[in-house]
This record gives sequence, C-alpha cells and structure tokens, in this order.
Amino acid sequence: METSKVGIIGVGNIFPQYVQNLRRYPFLEVVACADIQMDLARARAAEYALQPLSVDELLKHPQIELIVNLTVPRAHAEVSLQIIRAGKHVYSEKPLATNINDAHAVLQAAEAAGVRVGCAPDTFLGGGLQTCRKLIEDGWIGTPIGATACFASHGMEHWHPNPAFFYQEGAGPVFDMGPYYLTTLFQLMGAIKQVTAITGTSFPERTITSEPRFGQKIPVNVPTFNAGVVEFTSGAIASILMSFDIWRHGLPFVEIYGSAGTLRTPDPNTFGGPVTVWLQTEAEWRQVPLLYSADVGRGVGVADMVYSIRQDKMHRAQGGIAYHILEVLQSFQQSFDTRAFIQVESQPEKPPLFPLGLRPDEIG
Repeated sequence: METSKVGIIGVGNIFPQYVQNLRRYPFLEVVACADIQMDLARARAAEYALQPLSVDELLKHPQIELIVNLTVPRAHAEVSLQIIRAGKHVYSEKPLATNINDAHAVLQAAEAAGVRVGCAPDTFLGGGLQTCRKLIEDGWIGTPIGATACFASHGMEHWHPNPAFFYQEGAGPVFDMGPYYLTTLFQLMGAIKQVTAITGTSFPERTITSEPRFGQKIPVNVPTFNAGVVEFTSGAIASILMSFDIWRHGLPFVEIYGSAGTLRTPDPNTFGGPVTVWLQTEAEWRQVPLLYSADVGRGVGVADMVYSIRQDKMHRAQGGIAYHILEVLQSFQQSFDTRAFIQVESQPEKPPLFPLGLRPDEIG
C-alpha cells in the first residue's frame, strides 16, 4: 500500500508518544511538525528527525494528506477548520471542540470539503478494551444492564510541567478525562440518550508543585467535581464520577453489570489490561487473557484512519463519535444549570472490532 505522509501541529507533552507510536506503521510516515512557537517546533523536529515548519507552511505542504491536531483544547476547532480548509484530513486530540456548536462546524466543513475527521481518544482500540467488547458481544456477562465509571484524582498540578490549561475552558476532569471513560462506555454499551448531573468547583485556586512552575497559582474556571447519570438507548443506566478533588478512592475504573455477570475494564486511559470478570456460574473473579495486542499506543486511531482512507472504508475513531461524546459531556453542565434531564440528539453506531490475530503494526 502506498505510504501516506502525515504532519503534526502542536509539539507539547503528548507529541513524542504520537511520533514514536506512528513510526511502527509501514503505510504512513510522519514528515513534519509545526507549532505557533517556532523554536519549540525546531527543537522537536531535531529530536525526532522531522522537518520543522510554520503552521501555514505545514497546511500548504503538497504531499501531506493528514494532519494531527495536538494543540490545546480551546484551539482544537479553529485549527481543525484550518486543516480542513487546506483540503487535508484531520485527526484531533480530544475533545473535538470545547462546545458542540464548534464541533458541528468542524464536521460540516469536512463533509463539504470531502475530507475526514478523526478524534481521540483511541485507547478503545487497545488490547484491553477491545477484549472487553469482544467478551460482551460473545455474551460472557449476558445483557448489559448498568455500569459505573470513575475518574478521581487530585489534579494535574503535582506532575504536569504546564498544568494551568487543565483548569480552563475545554478541560477540567469532564472534558480532559471524560472522553476516555464515556468513549469506553459507548464502545461497550452503545449510544447515550439522556443525561442528568450535579457539578461543582471545590477549590477556586490551585498551587503548582511540579517543575518548572513550582509555586505558581492557577485560577480554576471549570467544575472539578462532577457526578452524573446517563441512560443508554438500550435502556441500561450508568453512574459517572469525574473529579480533580479526590486524594484517594477505592472505586473501579469502569464496571459493566450484565444479566449473567460483571466485567471490570482496565484503565480507559491505557491500551492494555487487566480485564477481569465475575460470572454467576463461578465463585471468584478471574482475569481474562487479552485477545488483542496491547502493544499499541496513542496514534493507533490515526493509523486506522490512514489505512481506512486507503481501503475506502470508515475509520473507527470517528469525528461523529467524538461529537456524541462531547454532546454528553456538555450535557452534564447543562443538566446542572437547568436542573433537568438533557436529551442527547446524536446517536452514532459503534465501529467494528479489530479482527483477531493482528500484529501490533497491522490494521484490519
């Protein structure tokens, strides 16, 4: 298959993972990177043997077919629209935008331009969550009737080198970590039809204790404690907890409750295991060997998108799914503001599982 050339806009903290993981796929080549800070782009380009370009130069590059958008959340929609206007496919880090109006504009522009939109997270394409879905579809726990999902930490200021954006529009626990958990639930249980939630901000200010900004204060402009309930189109119900205000807890990442047992997923922010189940016919929990390779990482969604474009089939980390997840996440705050259940209009279909037996550098 002909090699597709890929560029990246945004050379921040997640950039190395994308470059390193994309280099395992023989059908694509990362050739250039860009950033609004050209000195950073040059430094990253030298580190990873790429061509450093300005954003405008990258957009105009005649050979690049797809651009990965790794900018900060509030810039996602604007940069994605620039990529689309340049006639190139775009794969964005999550969220697709900071609101569904901007996300809708991105999808509309792509349709009009005849290009595709992909969006993180792609962790559901890792061996752990693919195995979970296979077990559910094979009937191990019977019919899913409910779920819990929990992300709880005490924020990013203790380890991240530049944590301020986590507490601004388009971030917080809901928009930063929520996509991993809600995408996992969507992949395992299908589309969500309504949402209710209570949200709050426990601390109006944070102090950075990581380097190089140790001691700096961060104003908190987003909710940091969020408790919600979602109902799936299937009728199943899930409780959701997303917080940057909790030091320790004993809750699972995600559990799916079925008519014949319970499935406990690995961390939705990872690509591996463990996967554990309790079945009504057995006395103890047991760990299930992964049925798919866990030796993939951030960027597998990009690789699947490139491969699918070449094969003229739909890619798995679709923009329409990211839009659905964003609509659900936005509905949490809307539910709290209006004290009402919020109906979710978008209802995408789940993409297919990967075929069994693929090597880590293969897409099928």
